[in-house]
Amino acid sequence: MDLRPYLTRLESLNEVQRVEGADWDLEIGALSELSNERNGPALLFDKIKDYPPGYRVVSNLIATPRRLAITLGYPPDIPNVELVRGIKDKFNNLEPMPPTMVSGGPVLENAMRDDEVDLLKFPTPKWHEHDGGRYIGTADMVIMRDPKDNWVNAGTYRIQLHDKDTLALYISPGHHGRIIREMYWAQGKSCPVAMVFGGHPLPWMPCFVTFPWGTGEFGVAGALLGEPLQLVRGEYTGLPFPAHAEIVVEGEAPPPHIESRKEGPFGEGNGYYGSAERIEPVVKVKRVFFRNDPVLCGAPPMRPPASGTPTFVLRASNLWYELEKLGIPGIKGVWATRSGGSRFINVIAIEQKYAGHAMQVGMAAMCGAEGAYHGRFIIVVDDDVDPSNDEDVLWALATRCDPATSIQIVRQCWSTPLDPTIPPEKKARGEFTNSRAIMLAVRPFHWRNEFPRVNRASNELREKTLRKWKHLFNPSPPLKN
Repeated sequence: MDLRPYLTRLESLNEVQRVEGADWDLEIGALSELSNERNGPALLFDKIKDYPPGYRVVSNLIATPRRLAITLGYPPDIPNVELVRGIKDKFNNLEPMPPTMVSGGPVLENAMRDDEVDLLKFPTPKWHEHDGGRYIGTADMVIMRDPKDNWVNAGTYRIQLHDKDTLALYISPGHHGRIIREMYWAQGKSCPVAMVFGGHPLPWMPCFVTFPWGTGEFGVAGALLGEPLQLVRGEYTGLPFPAHAEIVVEGEAPPPHIESRKEGPFGEGNGYYGSAERIEPVVKVKRVFFRNDPVLCGAPPMRPPASGTPTFVLRASNLWYELEKLGIPGIKGVWATRSGGSRFINVIAIEQKYAGHAMQVGMAAMCGAEGAYHGRFIIVVDDDVDPSNDEDVLWALATRCDPATSIQIVRQCWSTPLDPTIPPEKKARGEFTNSRAIMLAVRPFHWRNEFPRVNRASNELREKTLRKWKHLFNPSPPLKN
Protein backbone atom coordinates (compact mmCIF):
# COMPACT_ATOMS: atom_id res chain seq x y z
CA MET A 1 0.00 0.00 0.00
CA ASP A 2 2.69 2.41 -1.11
CA LEU A 3 1.84 5.43 -3.28
CA ARG A 4 5.21 5.46 -5.09
CA PRO A 5 4.97 2.16 -7.05
CA TYR A 6 1.27 2.82 -7.59
CA LEU A 7 2.11 6.12 -9.33
CA THR A 8 4.74 4.34 -11.41
CA ARG A 9 2.15 1.83 -12.57
CA LEU A 10 -0.36 4.54 -13.43
CA GLU A 11 2.33 6.37 -15.35
CA SER A 12 3.07 3.24 -17.40
CA LEU A 13 -0.61 3.21 -18.38
CA ASN A 14 -0.53 6.91 -19.39
CA GLU A 15 -2.76 7.75 -16.42
CA VAL A 16 -0.37 10.26 -14.80
CA GLN A 17 1.03 13.46 -16.28
CA ARG A 18 3.92 15.30 -14.62
CA VAL A 19 3.68 19.08 -14.31
CA GLU A 20 6.57 21.31 -13.23
CA GLY A 21 6.53 24.95 -12.16
CA ALA A 22 2.84 25.38 -11.32
CA ASP A 23 1.76 27.89 -8.67
CA TRP A 24 0.09 26.56 -5.51
CA ASP A 25 -2.10 29.68 -5.56
CA LEU A 26 -5.04 28.71 -7.86
CA GLU A 27 -2.98 27.32 -10.76
CA ILE A 28 -2.81 23.74 -9.42
CA GLY A 29 -6.54 23.87 -8.76
CA ALA A 30 -7.42 25.24 -12.19
CA LEU A 31 -5.22 22.69 -13.96
CA SER A 32 -6.82 19.89 -11.94
CA GLU A 33 -10.28 21.11 -12.94
CA LEU A 34 -9.44 21.51 -16.62
CA SER A 35 -7.89 18.05 -16.78
CA ASN A 36 -10.76 16.39 -14.98
CA GLU A 37 -13.40 17.99 -17.20
CA ARG A 38 -11.69 16.23 -20.10
CA ASN A 39 -11.37 12.89 -18.25
CA GLY A 40 -7.64 13.53 -18.30
CA PRO A 41 -4.90 11.81 -16.31
CA ALA A 42 -3.95 12.38 -12.71
CA LEU A 43 -1.55 15.32 -12.37
CA LEU A 44 1.70 15.05 -10.41
CA PHE A 45 3.02 18.54 -9.63
CA ASP A 46 6.70 19.15 -8.78
CA LYS A 47 8.96 22.21 -8.54
CA ILE A 48 5.95 24.11 -7.26
CA LYS A 49 6.33 27.86 -6.90
CA ASP A 50 7.91 28.83 -3.54
CA TYR A 51 8.76 25.21 -2.67
CA PRO A 52 11.84 23.03 -3.18
CA PRO A 53 11.88 20.22 -5.76
CA GLY A 54 10.54 16.97 -4.34
CA TYR A 55 7.73 18.54 -2.33
CA ARG A 56 4.94 17.39 -4.60
CA VAL A 57 1.16 17.43 -5.01
CA VAL A 58 -0.88 14.83 -6.90
CA SER A 59 -4.50 15.52 -7.85
CA ASN A 60 -7.34 13.54 -9.45
CA LEU A 61 -5.65 10.30 -8.45
CA ILE A 62 -8.75 8.09 -8.78
CA ALA A 63 -11.14 10.63 -10.28
CA THR A 64 -12.23 8.44 -13.21
CA PRO A 65 -13.88 5.01 -13.30
CA ARG A 66 -10.89 3.75 -15.30
CA ARG A 67 -8.34 4.65 -12.60
CA LEU A 68 -10.66 3.37 -9.90
CA ALA A 69 -10.89 0.05 -11.75
CA ILE A 70 -7.10 -0.15 -12.03
CA THR A 71 -6.73 0.57 -8.32
CA LEU A 72 -9.15 -2.21 -7.38
CA GLY A 73 -7.70 -4.75 -9.79
CA TYR A 74 -10.41 -4.70 -12.46
CA PRO A 75 -9.79 -4.40 -16.22
CA PRO A 76 -9.37 -0.70 -17.10
CA ASP A 77 -12.14 -0.86 -19.72
CA ILE A 78 -14.76 -2.60 -17.55
CA PRO A 79 -18.27 -1.20 -18.23
CA ASN A 80 -19.51 1.25 -15.62
CA VAL A 81 -22.36 -0.86 -14.26
CA GLU A 82 -20.14 -3.95 -14.10
CA LEU A 83 -17.60 -1.97 -12.08
CA VAL A 84 -20.35 -0.88 -9.69
CA ARG A 85 -21.60 -4.49 -9.50
CA GLY A 86 -18.10 -5.78 -8.73
CA ILE A 87 -17.56 -3.28 -5.92
CA LYS A 88 -21.07 -4.00 -4.60
CA ASP A 89 -20.22 -7.71 -4.46
CA LYS A 90 -17.08 -6.87 -2.50
CA PHE A 91 -19.21 -4.96 0.00
CA ASN A 92 -21.76 -7.79 0.08
CA ASN A 93 -19.13 -10.37 1.01
CA LEU A 94 -17.16 -8.00 3.16
CA GLU A 95 -15.59 -9.33 6.32
CA PRO A 96 -13.47 -6.52 7.80
CA MET A 97 -9.88 -7.62 8.21
CA PRO A 98 -8.25 -6.23 11.36
CA PRO A 99 -5.11 -4.20 10.61
CA THR A 100 -1.63 -5.20 11.69
CA MET A 101 0.35 -2.89 13.97
CA VAL A 102 4.00 -2.49 12.95
CA SER A 103 6.84 -0.69 14.70
CA GLY A 104 7.83 1.62 11.85
CA GLY A 105 7.39 2.59 8.26
CA PRO A 106 8.36 5.12 5.58
CA VAL A 107 6.01 7.75 7.03
CA LEU A 108 8.36 8.10 10.02
CA GLU A 109 11.38 9.13 7.92
CA ASN A 110 11.00 12.74 9.07
CA ALA A 111 9.36 14.27 12.13
CA MET A 112 8.45 17.69 13.52
CA ARG A 113 7.43 17.91 17.17
CA ASP A 114 5.81 20.65 19.25
CA ASP A 115 7.50 23.98 18.46
CA GLU A 116 9.16 22.46 15.37
CA VAL A 117 5.78 21.91 13.69
CA ASP A 118 5.47 23.92 10.49
CA LEU A 119 2.69 22.87 8.13
CA LEU A 120 3.63 25.70 5.78
CA LYS A 121 6.51 23.46 4.73
CA PHE A 122 4.09 21.61 2.43
CA PRO A 123 2.78 23.11 -0.86
CA THR A 124 -0.87 23.28 0.14
CA PRO A 125 -2.95 24.59 -2.78
CA LYS A 126 -5.59 27.24 -2.78
CA TRP A 127 -7.91 25.20 -4.95
CA HIS A 128 -10.66 27.64 -6.01
CA GLU A 129 -10.72 31.38 -6.61
CA HIS A 130 -13.22 32.24 -3.87
CA ASP A 131 -11.95 29.86 -1.20
CA GLY A 132 -11.26 31.41 2.18
CA GLY A 133 -7.76 29.97 2.26
CA ARG A 134 -5.57 26.97 1.49
CA TYR A 135 -7.01 23.50 2.03
CA ILE A 136 -4.50 20.81 2.95
CA GLY A 137 -7.22 18.22 3.47
CA THR A 138 -9.28 17.18 0.45
CA ALA A 139 -8.01 13.61 -0.10
CA ASP A 140 -7.48 13.09 3.61
CA MET A 141 -8.17 10.51 6.30
CA VAL A 142 -9.31 11.97 9.64
CA ILE A 143 -8.80 9.35 12.34
CA MET A 144 -10.57 9.36 15.72
CA ARG A 145 -11.36 6.77 18.37
CA ASP A 146 -14.82 6.34 19.87
CA PRO A 147 -14.23 7.09 23.57
CA LYS A 148 -17.03 4.76 24.63
CA ASP A 149 -16.66 1.63 22.50
CA ASN A 150 -13.00 2.11 21.49
CA TRP A 151 -13.42 1.53 17.74
CA VAL A 152 -11.44 3.68 15.27
CA ASN A 153 -13.23 5.76 12.65
CA ALA A 154 -11.57 7.23 9.55
CA GLY A 155 -13.45 9.76 7.43
CA THR A 156 -12.78 12.35 4.74
CA TYR A 157 -13.62 15.94 5.69
CA ARG A 158 -12.40 19.33 4.50
CA ILE A 159 -9.39 20.76 6.34
CA GLN A 160 -8.21 24.35 6.02
CA LEU A 161 -4.64 25.40 6.80
CA HIS A 162 -4.74 28.35 9.22
CA ASP A 163 -1.06 28.64 10.18
CA LYS A 164 1.99 26.55 10.92
CA ASP A 165 0.34 24.44 13.63
CA THR A 166 -3.42 25.09 13.39
CA LEU A 167 -6.00 23.49 11.11
CA ALA A 168 -9.74 23.96 10.69
CA LEU A 169 -11.74 20.74 10.58
CA TYR A 170 -15.26 21.06 9.16
CA ILE A 171 -17.54 18.01 9.54
CA SER A 172 -21.17 18.13 8.43
CA PRO A 173 -23.81 17.17 11.04
CA GLY A 174 -24.58 13.47 11.33
CA HIS A 175 -21.19 12.18 10.18
CA HIS A 176 -19.39 9.76 12.46
CA GLY A 177 -16.34 11.97 12.98
CA ARG A 178 -18.52 14.82 14.21
CA ILE A 179 -20.41 12.56 16.60
CA ILE A 180 -17.16 11.18 18.07
CA ARG A 181 -15.62 14.63 18.41
CA GLU A 182 -18.69 15.87 20.29
CA MET A 183 -18.52 12.88 22.65
CA TYR A 184 -15.12 14.13 23.87
CA TRP A 185 -16.37 17.70 24.14
CA ALA A 186 -19.36 16.59 26.20
CA GLN A 187 -16.82 15.31 28.74
CA GLY A 188 -14.97 18.62 28.67
CA LYS A 189 -12.02 17.01 26.85
CA SER A 190 -10.12 17.77 23.66
CA CYS A 191 -10.59 15.16 20.94
CA PRO A 192 -7.39 13.34 19.84
CA VAL A 193 -7.06 13.41 16.05
CA ALA A 194 -4.66 12.02 13.46
CA MET A 195 -4.85 13.17 9.85
CA VAL A 196 -3.36 11.58 6.74
CA PHE A 197 -2.66 13.90 3.81
CA GLY A 198 -1.29 11.48 1.24
CA GLY A 199 -0.82 7.82 0.45
CA HIS A 200 -2.09 4.94 -1.63
CA PRO A 201 -5.74 5.58 -2.52
CA LEU A 202 -7.10 2.17 -1.56
CA PRO A 203 -7.02 2.70 2.25
CA TRP A 204 -8.56 6.12 1.62
CA MET A 205 -11.56 4.86 -0.40
CA PRO A 206 -13.66 3.57 2.54
CA CYS A 207 -13.33 7.01 4.15
CA PHE A 208 -15.85 8.63 1.82
CA VAL A 209 -18.35 5.77 1.80
CA THR A 210 -20.94 5.56 4.58
CA PHE A 211 -20.70 2.38 6.64
CA PRO A 212 -22.74 1.45 9.73
CA TRP A 213 -21.70 2.93 13.06
CA GLY A 214 -18.89 0.89 14.62
CA THR A 215 -17.46 -0.33 11.29
CA GLY A 216 -13.76 0.61 11.22
CA GLU A 217 -12.62 1.79 7.80
CA PHE A 218 -9.16 0.26 8.25
CA GLY A 219 -10.77 -3.19 8.46
CA VAL A 220 -12.75 -2.46 5.29
CA ALA A 221 -9.54 -1.37 3.53
CA GLY A 222 -7.88 -4.64 4.54
CA ALA A 223 -10.81 -6.60 3.12
CA LEU A 224 -10.57 -4.70 -0.19
CA LEU A 225 -6.81 -5.23 -0.23
CA GLY A 226 -7.00 -8.91 0.68
CA GLU A 227 -4.48 -8.60 3.50
CA PRO A 228 -4.25 -6.62 6.74
CA LEU A 229 -3.41 -2.95 6.41
CA GLN A 230 -0.11 -2.08 8.13
CA LEU A 231 -0.48 0.68 10.71
CA VAL A 232 1.84 2.45 13.12
CA ARG A 233 0.73 3.94 16.42
CA GLY A 234 1.02 7.69 16.79
CA GLU A 235 3.37 8.82 19.53
CA TYR A 236 1.19 11.75 20.64
CA THR A 237 -2.39 10.46 20.33
CA GLY A 238 -1.86 6.69 20.24
CA LEU A 239 -4.10 6.63 17.16
CA PRO A 240 -3.12 4.25 14.33
CA PHE A 241 -2.30 5.44 10.82
CA PRO A 242 -0.92 3.77 7.64
CA ALA A 243 2.79 3.00 7.83
CA HIS A 244 3.26 3.90 4.14
CA ALA A 245 1.41 7.22 4.26
CA GLU A 246 3.12 10.30 2.83
CA ILE A 247 2.22 12.98 5.41
CA VAL A 248 0.51 12.49 8.79
CA VAL A 249 -0.23 14.94 11.58
CA GLU A 250 -1.32 14.31 15.16
CA GLY A 251 -3.02 16.75 17.45
CA GLU A 252 -6.18 17.51 19.35
CA ALA A 253 -9.42 19.37 18.70
CA PRO A 254 -10.27 21.48 21.78
CA PRO A 255 -13.91 22.18 22.63
CA PRO A 256 -15.09 25.07 20.43
CA HIS A 257 -15.57 27.44 23.38
CA ILE A 258 -11.84 27.11 24.10
CA GLU A 259 -10.68 27.82 20.56
CA SER A 260 -12.46 28.29 17.23
CA ARG A 261 -11.59 30.30 14.13
CA LYS A 262 -13.16 31.49 10.91
CA GLU A 263 -13.28 28.76 8.27
CA GLY A 264 -14.20 28.86 4.60
CA PRO A 265 -15.82 29.49 2.32
CA PHE A 266 -14.86 26.48 0.22
CA GLY A 267 -16.06 25.34 -3.20
CA GLU A 268 -17.92 22.06 -2.78
CA GLY A 269 -18.65 19.06 -4.98
CA ASN A 270 -22.22 20.16 -5.64
CA GLY A 271 -20.75 23.03 -7.67
CA TYR A 272 -21.47 25.82 -5.18
CA TYR A 273 -20.13 27.59 -2.15
CA GLY A 274 -22.68 26.09 0.21
CA SER A 275 -21.69 28.25 3.17
CA ALA A 276 -19.99 31.54 3.84
CA GLU A 277 -17.08 32.14 6.18
CA ARG A 278 -18.06 31.06 9.67
CA ILE A 279 -16.61 30.05 13.04
CA GLU A 280 -15.57 26.40 13.20
CA PRO A 281 -13.52 24.19 15.57
CA VAL A 282 -9.78 23.79 15.08
CA VAL A 283 -7.10 21.14 15.50
CA LYS A 284 -3.85 22.07 17.24
CA VAL A 285 -1.07 20.04 15.64
CA LYS A 286 1.60 18.56 17.92
CA ARG A 287 3.35 16.08 15.61
CA VAL A 288 4.06 15.90 11.88
CA PHE A 289 5.53 12.80 10.21
CA PHE A 290 6.43 12.69 6.54
CA ARG A 291 8.44 10.80 3.96
CA ASN A 292 11.43 12.06 2.04
CA ASP A 293 10.14 13.96 -1.01
CA PRO A 294 6.54 13.85 0.29
CA VAL A 295 3.50 13.75 -1.97
CA LEU A 296 0.46 15.70 -0.78
CA CYS A 297 -2.69 14.12 -2.26
CA GLY A 298 -5.51 16.38 -3.41
CA ALA A 299 -9.09 15.60 -4.43
CA PRO A 300 -10.52 19.09 -4.85
CA PRO A 301 -14.32 19.26 -5.09
CA MET A 302 -15.40 20.64 -8.47
CA ARG A 303 -18.57 21.66 -10.24
CA PRO A 304 -20.07 18.51 -11.78
CA PRO A 305 -19.49 16.71 -14.03
CA ALA A 306 -15.89 17.27 -12.96
CA SER A 307 -15.02 15.52 -9.70
CA GLY A 308 -11.86 15.03 -7.68
CA THR A 309 -12.96 11.55 -6.59
CA PRO A 310 -14.95 8.61 -8.01
CA THR A 311 -17.56 8.98 -5.27
CA PHE A 312 -20.32 8.48 -7.83
CA VAL A 313 -19.06 4.93 -8.45
CA LEU A 314 -18.44 3.99 -4.83
CA ARG A 315 -21.69 5.45 -3.54
CA ALA A 316 -23.65 3.67 -6.26
CA SER A 317 -21.98 0.41 -5.21
CA ASN A 318 -22.85 0.98 -1.57
CA LEU A 319 -26.44 1.94 -2.42
CA TRP A 320 -26.84 -1.25 -4.47
CA TYR A 321 -25.43 -3.22 -1.53
CA GLU A 322 -27.93 -1.57 0.85
CA LEU A 323 -30.87 -2.39 -1.42
CA GLU A 324 -29.86 -6.04 -1.66
CA LYS A 325 -29.39 -6.26 2.11
CA LEU A 326 -33.03 -5.20 2.43
CA GLY A 327 -33.97 -8.25 0.36
CA ILE A 328 -35.36 -6.33 -2.61
CA PRO A 329 -35.26 -8.49 -5.75
CA GLY A 330 -34.61 -7.56 -9.36
CA ILE A 331 -31.92 -4.88 -8.97
CA LYS A 332 -29.98 -4.90 -12.26
CA GLY A 333 -27.87 -1.77 -11.98
CA VAL A 334 -27.29 1.34 -9.86
CA TRP A 335 -25.60 4.61 -10.75
CA ALA A 336 -25.00 7.97 -9.10
CA THR A 337 -24.79 10.44 -11.95
CA ARG A 338 -21.52 12.30 -12.27
CA SER A 339 -23.39 15.31 -13.64
CA GLY A 340 -25.49 15.36 -10.48
CA GLY A 341 -22.51 15.47 -8.15
CA SER A 342 -22.75 11.80 -7.02
CA ARG A 343 -25.43 12.35 -4.36
CA PHE A 344 -28.15 14.36 -6.06
CA ILE A 345 -29.35 11.94 -8.75
CA ASN A 346 -29.39 8.18 -8.14
CA VAL A 347 -30.58 5.89 -10.93
CA ILE A 348 -31.67 2.31 -10.26
CA ALA A 349 -32.45 -0.19 -13.01
CA ILE A 350 -34.81 -3.04 -12.09
CA GLU A 351 -36.55 -6.03 -13.59
CA GLN A 352 -40.09 -5.44 -12.36
CA LYS A 353 -41.45 -8.42 -10.43
CA TYR A 354 -44.75 -7.16 -9.01
CA ALA A 355 -47.02 -4.14 -8.74
CA GLY A 356 -45.44 -1.53 -6.47
CA HIS A 357 -41.94 -2.92 -6.97
CA ALA A 358 -40.59 0.28 -8.55
CA MET A 359 -41.93 2.50 -5.75
CA GLN A 360 -40.57 0.11 -3.12
CA VAL A 361 -37.12 0.49 -4.66
CA GLY A 362 -37.42 4.27 -4.72
CA MET A 363 -38.46 4.45 -1.06
CA ALA A 364 -35.82 1.96 0.05
CA ALA A 365 -33.10 3.95 -1.70
CA MET A 366 -33.64 6.74 0.85
CA CYS A 367 -33.45 4.56 3.94
CA GLY A 368 -29.90 3.20 4.23
CA ALA A 369 -26.91 5.10 5.54
CA GLU A 370 -25.69 5.80 2.00
CA GLY A 371 -28.94 6.80 0.35
CA ALA A 372 -30.39 8.85 3.21
CA TYR A 373 -27.89 11.72 3.15
CA HIS A 374 -28.07 14.84 0.98
CA GLY A 375 -29.90 13.42 -2.03
CA ARG A 376 -32.42 15.00 -4.39
CA PHE A 377 -33.76 12.66 -7.10
CA ILE A 378 -34.17 8.89 -7.23
CA ILE A 379 -34.96 7.65 -10.73
CA VAL A 380 -36.13 4.06 -11.20
CA VAL A 381 -35.83 2.66 -14.74
CA ASP A 382 -36.45 -0.67 -16.45
CA ASP A 383 -33.57 -3.06 -17.00
CA ASP A 384 -33.36 -2.25 -20.72
CA VAL A 385 -31.96 1.16 -19.71
CA ASP A 386 -28.29 1.63 -18.81
CA PRO A 387 -28.41 3.66 -15.58
CA SER A 388 -24.88 4.96 -16.19
CA ASN A 389 -25.83 6.41 -19.59
CA ASP A 390 -27.37 9.86 -19.10
CA GLU A 391 -28.94 9.81 -22.56
CA ASP A 392 -30.63 6.46 -21.85
CA VAL A 393 -31.95 7.76 -18.55
CA LEU A 394 -33.28 10.99 -20.06
CA TRP A 395 -35.02 8.97 -22.79
CA ALA A 396 -36.69 6.81 -20.14
CA LEU A 397 -37.76 9.89 -18.19
CA ALA A 398 -39.15 11.51 -21.32
CA THR A 399 -41.13 8.47 -22.47
CA ARG A 400 -42.02 6.39 -19.38
CA CYS A 401 -42.53 8.95 -16.61
CA ASP A 402 -45.95 10.60 -16.36
CA PRO A 403 -45.47 13.67 -14.11
CA ALA A 404 -48.96 13.45 -12.63
CA THR A 405 -48.74 9.82 -11.55
CA SER A 406 -45.07 8.80 -11.58
CA ILE A 407 -43.45 11.35 -9.22
CA GLN A 408 -43.68 11.26 -5.44
CA ILE A 409 -42.25 13.89 -3.08
CA VAL A 410 -40.83 12.99 0.35
CA ARG A 411 -40.13 15.82 2.81
CA GLN A 412 -38.00 16.39 5.93
CA CYS A 413 -35.05 14.30 4.70
CA TRP A 414 -31.49 14.41 6.07
CA SER A 415 -29.41 17.06 4.33
CA THR A 416 -26.41 19.26 5.14
CA PRO A 417 -25.57 22.93 5.76
CA LEU A 418 -23.82 22.79 2.37
CA ASP A 419 -27.12 22.16 0.53
CA PRO A 420 -27.56 25.25 -1.72
CA THR A 421 -31.36 24.97 -1.74
CA ILE A 422 -31.89 25.32 2.02
CA PRO A 423 -33.18 28.88 2.64
CA PRO A 424 -31.06 31.13 4.89
CA GLU A 425 -33.73 31.23 7.61
CA LYS A 426 -33.75 27.41 7.83
CA LYS A 427 -29.96 27.29 8.03
CA ALA A 428 -30.01 29.94 10.75
CA ARG A 429 -32.11 27.71 13.00
CA GLY A 430 -30.13 24.55 12.15
CA GLU A 431 -32.89 22.91 10.12
CA PHE A 432 -30.75 21.03 7.61
CA THR A 433 -33.46 19.07 5.79
CA ASN A 434 -34.64 18.87 2.22
CA SER A 435 -37.12 17.01 0.02
CA ARG A 436 -36.62 14.10 -2.37
CA ALA A 437 -38.39 13.18 -5.57
CA ILE A 438 -38.93 9.56 -6.53
CA MET A 439 -39.40 9.41 -10.30
CA LEU A 440 -40.66 6.18 -11.81
CA ALA A 441 -39.44 6.03 -15.40
CA VAL A 442 -40.64 2.46 -15.92
CA ARG A 443 -43.33 0.80 -17.99
CA PRO A 444 -46.49 0.76 -15.79
CA PHE A 445 -46.49 -2.73 -14.29
CA HIS A 446 -50.16 -3.54 -14.82
CA TRP A 447 -50.00 -2.94 -18.59
CA ARG A 448 -46.27 -3.26 -19.26
CA ASN A 449 -46.83 -5.96 -21.91
CA GLU A 450 -49.03 -3.55 -23.89
CA PHE A 451 -46.50 -0.71 -23.68
CA PRO A 452 -45.28 0.30 -27.16
CA ARG A 453 -42.33 -1.67 -28.51
CA VAL A 454 -38.91 0.04 -28.50
CA ASN A 455 -37.76 1.16 -31.95
CA ARG A 456 -34.19 -0.16 -31.93
CA ALA A 457 -32.40 -2.94 -33.77
CA SER A 458 -32.24 -6.19 -31.81
CA ASN A 459 -28.95 -7.36 -30.33
CA GLU A 460 -28.88 -10.23 -32.83
CA LEU A 461 -29.24 -7.88 -35.81
CA ARG A 462 -26.69 -5.45 -34.39
CA GLU A 463 -24.13 -8.22 -33.79
CA LYS A 464 -24.64 -9.65 -37.27
CA THR A 465 -24.27 -6.21 -38.85
CA LEU A 466 -21.17 -5.37 -36.81
CA ARG A 467 -19.46 -8.60 -37.83
CA LYS A 468 -19.95 -7.72 -41.49
CA TRP A 469 -19.21 -3.99 -41.21
CA LYS A 470 -16.87 -3.81 -38.21
CA HIS A 471 -14.36 -1.67 -40.16
CA LEU A 472 -16.88 1.19 -39.99
CA PHE A 473 -17.03 1.27 -36.19
CA ASN A 474 -14.22 1.97 -33.76
CA PRO A 475 -15.05 1.55 -30.99
CA SER A 476 -18.08 -0.65 -31.46
CA PRO A 477 -21.42 0.79 -30.33
CA PRO A 478 -23.16 -0.84 -27.35
CA LEU A 479 -25.32 -3.84 -28.11
CA LYS A 480 -27.76 -3.96 -25.19
CA ASN A 481 -31.33 -2.98 -26.03
